[in-house]
Amino acid sequence: MPTERAEYLAALPRKRMGAGALFVDESERVLLVEPTYKDHWELPGGVVEADESPYAAVIREIREELGLAVSIGRLLVLDWVPPGRYPTDGVMLVFDGGVLSAERAAAISLPAQELRSWSWCDAAASAQRLPAGLARRVGAASRARAEGNTAYLEDGFVVG
Repeated sequence: MPTERAEYLAALPRKRMGAGALFVDESERVLLVEPTYKDHWELPGGVVEADESPYAAVIREIREELGLAVSIGRLLVLDWVPPGRYPTDGVMLVFDGGVLSAERAAAISLPAQELRSWSWCDAAASAQRLPAGLARRVGAASRARAEGNTAYLEDGFVVG
């Protein structure tokens, strides 16, 4: 028979969580990837698995998606995303991947079953390739990186 505490814990809400990295080139263009299973581009990254930290998840996802072993920097953005595209709300984190040199970018190796391509994108190209909320998140992450701060967002909009 479940204890009162176990029942309480089982009833707590669950949220989706994802972690991505903002990589830029020497011109401050953002690296975006084109998934095979979505109709839009994204930052490299993915779902935070059970019992995995968001920081560990982004390092794992970059290794899996880009074939790169990288050092990830500080948190740039925490974005609460309401239900909509997915049936539940979620928390998305963007970490600073830093400047990816042309030499390092040339070493990118995409898993063909998951990603079609990647590209360096300025703000206009990012806005064209990303859904509106994700475009706002990427823009906020770029500003946070440039300003040396961290932004809290709700659906891509700065709060506070």
